[in-house]
Amino acid sequence: MARHVAVLVEQSYQELEVWYPIYRLREAGVSVTVVGTGSSPEYPSKLGYPCKADVAIDQVDAADFDGVIIPGGWAPDFLRRYPRINQFVADLNRAGKVVAAICHGGWVPCSADILKGKRATSFFAIKDDMIHAGCQWVDEETVVDGNLITARKPDDLPAFMKAVLSALGVS
Repeated sequence: MARHVAVLVEQSYQELEVWYPIYRLREAGVSVTVVGTGSSPEYPSKLGYPCKADVAIDQVDAADFDGVIIPGGWAPDFLRRYPRINQFVADLNRAGKVVAAICHGGWVPCSADILKGKRATSFFAIKDDMIHAGCQWVDEETVVDGNLITARKPDDLPAFMKAVLSALGVS
């Protein structure tokens, strides 16, 4: 069964946390759509590396996706300012689809209000935000709690993507 995953992007994203998932998903035969906020057609990373969005968030429907990857860097602080981004993530979560956030990406599930009662991890600097959003925060490489998959940092990408691919039923 073909799978379709959104990768969210905004300015100041962490390079590895966008490109590693995109290429790993494609390598596994998953269709990937890069979804931006619509503030720009192209978004620079923290180091200036550009990522062109395939579509803006207003052009997508959660029903058309099997999951979402929420990268870190400082992009999540911009992503979470868009109600449509938060709604998209909440809709995917409500449907039991994969919601995967790495590093500062945890800020988006905080704003989407989907962490209550969940076990999760993130970059340590947003630990308090995650706890205040209602999760049981743990310092582990990758945490899977139902459809929610979280990881701490770029070094965790292999375990993070292994969990994502497993949740999608692909390898």
